[in-house]
Amino acid sequence: MSFVIDADSKLDYGCDWAAWLGTDTILLSTWTITPTGPVLTNSTWDNTTTTIWVDGCTNSAEYELTNHVTTTAGREHDRTIYLRCRPR
Repeated sequence: MSFVIDADSKLDYGCDWAAWLGTDTILLSTWTITPTGPVLTNSTWDNTTTTIWVDGCTNSAEYELTNHVTTTAGREHDRTIYLRCRPR
């Protein structure tokens, strides 16, 4: 997934893991952003979806927002969301 955002944006992003999980469920969800700078807050998850809030991007920067999940069955997987920060 890829999004173009404004530096003033404070938005939530998420992943729907249901199709990949099958009957398994999410036990733990963590988020990272590269390069560092934006603030990540309000990380939440339920059995099949994950969400994080992102604030404080820098114009002309590009970020990789990665969600790492661990399931109750012990599987682990990552998904990355690409954020391009542009003035609007």
